[in-house]
Amino acid sequence: QVQLVESGGGSVQAGGSLSLSCAASRYMYSGWCMGWFRQAPGKGREGVATIYSDSGRTTYADSVKGRFTISQDNAKNTLSLQMNSLKPEDTAMYYCAATPFVGSWCPLQYRYNYWGQGTQVTVSS
Repeated sequence: QVQLVESGGGSVQAGGSLSLSCAASRYMYSGWCMGWFRQAPGKGREGVATIYSDSGRTTYADSVKGRFTISQDNAKNTLSLQMNSLKPEDTAMYYCAATPFVGSWCPLQYRYNYWGQGTQVTVSS
């Protein structure tokens, strides 16, 4: 079992920045995908960004490319999401997720086994 705890959400005006963190209960040195997902009211869950533990290769949704950056710390038990140039349409509950994986990169659409409880991000215009 893996426990994931997100932090760092909040409210910001459009154009501002926020940083999210996700603390995992175990180290994920090899064979893990970790990612950030979001769900806005009345919408389905959307993959935002993923990172593969072995290569550090990242994948981003088109809607956030160039504005968001996903990273994993050297100890590989903390995942971060730096969000810049935020837009009102970024408003959502953001979830951290992780899953064992063998490959070269982590898909945005995949069955992730472990999920955090979520942290709210609200961007006002």
